[in-house]
Amino acid sequence: MTQAGRALAYAFDSGALARQRAFFLRAELGPFKDIDAEQSFRPEYLRLKQAGWRVVPKLEGGAYPLGLVLLTKHKEENFANIVRGWDLLEPGGTLVCTGANDDGAVSFEKHVGKALGIMGSLPKFHCRVFWVTKRDRVPPDYWRQLTTLRPMADGTNDGLMMSQPGIFSWNRIDDGSALLAAHLPDDLGKHVADFGCGWGYLSLVMLSDSPGIARLDLIDAEYRALEAARANVTDKRATFHWLDLASEPGPATYDSIVCNPPFHTSRAATPALGQAVIEATARALKPGGRLYLVANRGLPYEPVLKAHFASFETLADNNKFRVSRATR
Repeated sequence: MTQAGRALAYAFDSGALARQRAFFLRAELGPFKDIDAEQSFRPEYLRLKQAGWRVVPKLEGGAYPLGLVLLTKHKEENFANIVRGWDLLEPGGTLVCTGANDDGAVSFEKHVGKALGIMGSLPKFHCRVFWVTKRDRVPPDYWRQLTTLRPMADGTNDGLMMSQPGIFSWNRIDDGSALLAAHLPDDLGKHVADFGCGWGYLSLVMLSDSPGIARLDLIDAEYRALEAARANVTDKRATFHWLDLASEPGPATYDSIVCNPPFHTSRAATPALGQAVIEATARALKPGGRLYLVANRGLPYEPVLKAHFASFETLADNNKFRVSRATR
């Protein structure tokens, strides 16, 4: 349990909040088992499922007297989850938010207080727990716009690509993926995969530039990413898979795999997860198959490439990111 989760548990155990039938957005393991949980990040979803929780990747509809929201460090994602939580409440229901001070919870509490009015708050474990009541005030229109897929506004795609908060690099093409795309060949093979596909940028590049592709599997651990990828990648050769590649096998074996493991910035930031995904790519490639990988050049991925591939080489290095090609 995170410190924010501990603070949330304390708010109930201390009597500041009363337990009722509830939902929990961005749910995590803790003393709130008998509730309706939403968790779109596959590893956390699996942990909750294995512990016997009622959990789905996306809650749809409801009228709850109580809702819980675990805040992340991403402001836009939090705004979106506040609105979604608001819509799941019955009139007069209470929405409880908890987050770490280091992730901006104090500032976010001020935003929510200005928009909706704070009914109570509690500091604990370097975190904030605060709650609002669903009455006559409503969340701002901008927050509501963040709850659904929306055109990216960075100008790189002329508004054609759809995305939403909660996805790695949700509103732009990240620099690592752009560097990798520039070094992909036009002969990736017939059956290829995008491990950690995000909103689908690299898949779109592959389908456009490698005409020999007969099938492309887009795989991501974030359900929201696949929602965006489905909207963006409409080619009939594309299939979509919600999987935790660090613990679950891929759906097939491939001629080529592309991968930008964003574990240096995700909510589960650890090089070990990136290493586990690289090991998964080795298992999922046919003999002689190729992995095209981009990563922060400081991450310790070379030993795992050396251990699991027959050979590998650097295709590009711009002092921030390194693009590697590894052959099984």
